[in-house]
Amino acid sequence: QVQLVESGGGLVQTEGSLRLSCVASGNIFSINAVAWYRQATGKQRELAAVIRSGDTANYADSVKGRFTISRDNAKNTVYLQMNSLKPEDTAVYYCNAIGIATNHRSFNSWGQGTQVTVSS
Repeated sequence: QVQLVESGGGLVQTEGSLRLSCVASGNIFSINAVAWYRQATGKQRELAAVIRSGDTANYADSVKGRFTISRDNAKNTVYLQMNSLKPEDTAVYYCNAIGIATNHRSFNSWGQGTQVTVSS
């Protein structure tokens, strides 16, 4: 099994910054991609950013230029640096990873989520 643990959420004012972390552990052979999703109250979960092997990254239009996704392979950790935060960024942020486990089976794991609240 592969476990993901997010941290770094909290309450911040408009235009503030936060850095989320997602640490992966367990029977990991390789990770193909890690994504940050977010879900605001009453809305569907949406993709915010994704980073793939080779460090290619893609962002939702709503966060492009403000959020940066990065990874530290030695620490099995992916970060989401969020700058110039807006009230509409308020959501629970979830980490998702897909890859291959040591038993050579694919995995698709989710973290428990971390709350980000941006006050106006």
